[in-house]
Amino acid sequence: MNELMTIGLNSLMPFASIIIVVLTVLLVMILIAAKRSHFITATISVIGLNAALIVLMMQILGWYAIPAEIVVDPMFVVDSFAQFNMVVILVSSLACFTLSYAYFESFKDKKEELYLLMLLSTIGAMLMVCAHNLASFFISLELLSVPLYGMLAYAFMRNQSLESGLKYLVLSATASATLLMGMAFVYAEVGTLDFKEISVAMHYVLESPLMILGATMMLFAIAFKLSAAPFHTWTPDVYEGAPAPIATYLASVSKVAMMGLAIRFLIDTAALAIESLQMLMMVIATLSILVGNLLAVRQNNLKRLLGYSSIAHMGYVLVVVVSIGAAAEVVSNMYMAMYALTSIGSFGVITLMSSPYQDAGEADKLSYYQGLFWRRPVMTGMMTIMLLSLAGIPLTAGFITKFFAVLSAVQGMQWFLAVMIVVGSAIGLYYYLRVLLTMYKRPHGNIKFDAMPHWGAQVGGIMIMIVTLVVIYFGILPNDLIIWSEQARIW
Repeated sequence: MNELMTIGLNSLMPFASIIIVVLTVLLVMILIAAKRSHFITATISVIGLNAALIVLMMQILGWYAIPAEIVVDPMFVVDSFAQFNMVVILVSSLACFTLSYAYFESFKDKKEELYLLMLLSTIGAMLMVCAHNLASFFISLELLSVPLYGMLAYAFMRNQSLESGLKYLVLSATASATLLMGMAFVYAEVGTLDFKEISVAMHYVLESPLMILGATMMLFAIAFKLSAAPFHTWTPDVYEGAPAPIATYLASVSKVAMMGLAIRFLIDTAALAIESLQMLMMVIATLSILVGNLLAVRQNNLKRLLGYSSIAHMGYVLVVVVSIGAAAEVVSNMYMAMYALTSIGSFGVITLMSSPYQDAGEADKLSYYQGLFWRRPVMTGMMTIMLLSLAGIPLTAGFITKFFAVLSAVQGMQWFLAVMIVVGSAIGLYYYLRVLLTMYKRPHGNIKFDAMPHWGAQVGGIMIMIVTLVVIYFGILPNDLIIWSEQARIW
């Protein structure tokens, strides 16, 4: 009996960080039922996420041993790739929780359930990067997506927030239906749900019409979830209508989890060996870069601009996957980690300037940021660093990640895609600089939105300052980031 209990406990140890977040969800549910308190609910949620992060870091650093034979579960695998992405997910989630607390502090309706939804979605994100089976692929993806419907529509007194939740629901439903149909075709051809077993069967069904159709439908569903073109419809609308901290969550946690799952699926199943699938990915990557950047040029709404920017950045990562295939996890780890941090920083500034109750909506129009430097110089400096990083300017982390994206395209002899990254970055530089010029202009008389006088002493402000320092640090000294990314490999 004791032996069975020991085996059972050992088999759960790799999933300790996920279990801690699950227990946090149960505790938060009990607390909400017993006594509603915004402060207590948010505090317990943050403590739970911090505990999960500490346990995960202990696991990565080898402070407690995990027997190698039980790291891989029939449904999930906790390898170094999953651990790296879970760290990024937990750090991003903590940042979003911090921003949400200040943003919803003035919310007069019930606000405790938001943390419950965010915790559930975080569990889904953590499971996604561990998913090793078509069934766990779908279940974890839905666990991430379903809470997001409520999170996006949480500021329900604003029509745009309700519209955002509804549009994301339609997009997710479309992606889920396409994904399930693709999975059905793949299963009908290979007779297994396991990624590794699919890769073994791929040698015999590589040119099978059913396999090509199934893999293509799954790729389209992944593109929907990544908001890659031409499946980007309504993505900027969702960003614009979402409460600012939830838009931050969508741009960081959701994107990291989906890209991690997509890369594991494409590499582990050997789906990249299908030539027609590679060609489709090249088309999707090219369209994402062009559509995302060209449409961002026309935007006068900062959240929509960042939404289109995210489409372009997903295109850059897809270029890496197409170019170097099985080695793509290293560059994608670096790129998505730094993209998540810069998204948190840029959306974080918008969050500090916004409120769920202001009649005119959030501080998302470019005109609201005119002259920001003259009244909030430190905040403007942080936003400047974030935008320069997104543009790929040297001495920021974004330059290092974009350099490796171009290098990957060159190594894979995808010269056209390498040129597309350069062209897309040049277009991106234009609209990022346009935002910067607006912030440094002389202020106009009517200041409609502004941050709190002592925003830098608040937890959200401190968090964005730390993120800014991290982006600068990895831009100047990227060696640690490169080493960590190289160690985070798919088994």
